[in-house]
Amino acid sequence: MRTEMTRSLGVAGIVLMVVAAAAPITVVVANFPLILLESGSIGAPLMILAATLILLLFAVGFTWMTPHVPDAGAFYAYVHQGLGRRAGLGTAAVALLSYVLLTVSMTCYLGVQAGNLLALWAGIELPWWLISALMIAVVGVLAHRRIDLSAAVLGVVLVLEILAVLAIDLGVLASGRELTPVPFSPAEALSGAPGLGLLFAFLGFFGFEATAVFRHEARDPLRTIPRATYVAVLLIGVLYTVSSWLVISGLGAEDALDAAAASPDSVVVALAGDVVAPIMRDVTQVLVVTSMFACMLGFHNIVSRYLFTLGRRGVLPSALGQVHRVHRAPSRASLSVTGITAVIVLVSALAQLDPVVEIYTWYSGLGAIGVIAMMALTALAVLRFGGRRGSGDRSAPGAARASGGRRAGAVTLAATGLGGLGLFVVLGISLANFPLMVGGTVAAIVCAALLVGAFLLGAVAGPTRSAGAPEDGDAGAGESDDGGPVDEAPVGGADEDPEFTSDGRRR
Repeated sequence: MRTEMTRSLGVAGIVLMVVAAAAPITVVVANFPLILLESGSIGAPLMILAATLILLLFAVGFTWMTPHVPDAGAFYAYVHQGLGRRAGLGTAAVALLSYVLLTVSMTCYLGVQAGNLLALWAGIELPWWLISALMIAVVGVLAHRRIDLSAAVLGVVLVLEILAVLAIDLGVLASGRELTPVPFSPAEALSGAPGLGLLFAFLGFFGFEATAVFRHEARDPLRTIPRATYVAVLLIGVLYTVSSWLVISGLGAEDALDAAAASPDSVVVALAGDVVAPIMRDVTQVLVVTSMFACMLGFHNIVSRYLFTLGRRGVLPSALGQVHRVHRAPSRASLSVTGITAVIVLVSALAQLDPVVEIYTWYSGLGAIGVIAMMALTALAVLRFGGRRGSGDRSAPGAARASGGRRAGAVTLAATGLGGLGLFVVLGISLANFPLMVGGTVAAIVCAALLVGAFLLGAVAGPTRSAGAPEDGDAGAGESDDGGPVDEAPVGGADEDPEFTSDGRRR
């Protein structure tokens, strides 16, 4: 009998995993100055607000489709359902590449920040790659065990991070500095290079779809996942919007751009010391290191769940889809992620790439483009899946027919369409500015080719319908490789969810 993962995560647990992966203190200390620096304006709060609105609209369709996708593959599973098996497998390949790159970029940056902290406090100087190797080992041990342990660690770190961010916000309010409304001005937000600012604003939300990735570990996924998704997006959006406004006000609307340009890595740390207390500088630096560790652990868990799902579907070796009998976690998939991360970090270090200017900037930039592209494809998938007719429509995939072919309402489709349109606009702006992110047109072309190549490789190399049993009563089992209908649409099978049917009803 196959071992299943433990269903121990509620709304709070999943929100902790997602928001911790978003790394609040890292976004405030590192991303806020970059939004100012790259956009050339102080319109960061409005940019973050726009990103929040787009993702909330996107979440309407994303959560509506959850009962029809009883699978832990997140974006990959949604695209599979709506656009066909090949498109889904191509998206899975892009997801693996993107999140592995984001994991590696954070691992290397963490090595630098932790090394700086050791040198400052203990006078010990260690190479960044040695510290990164130690962090890979620690994350590997945590992720190998039950998800409860990761959630507990991330929960403690997240609480400390949010307290620190709130302390900075309250410090600015108590300092009596002018609270200017200029950052919320559309004219200000559209000045300079708003595309880059908007891209970095989206970076702060990455990983929110992990609400669906942790499906097999949620106590009641049909209620937990939608609630956790909305709570996570709203919490991140409100916190970042208010905090970015207060940081800009604390620096001074007229001086914020110059301050960010002069010292983008320490300007917020210095502000924390000024408006709270001198010791807050040291506290913030420590929390940046723990925040990056939490982000690294969060991305590691996301990649592990993707490998786990693909292993169960027969796309990748079936061993990746096995659950540890004691820890009831996808331990083999997690071990594979640990090995892949270690190899890429090693190769990058041997190539003598700068861990911040090159590894972090290039890898996270490419990963960001990949994630935005996946969200845009997911919006299209929801529109196609939700717009099909009822159970009499033979073009509807298996789960749609099995669940009575419920069609998405007009409000759901309209919200998803608007969210998808916003995502495609952001994707277009990001691609137009991509050469600035990775250091030139040639590098941008190479990076874009990697993403396109990953998609095509996943789509072409994926198994036929007979390869591997679908997971959780795969709704896509009723589709051919190109997304067309077949005569039979089996629901269930060897990988069926033990607690929920394909239409989301508890067994």
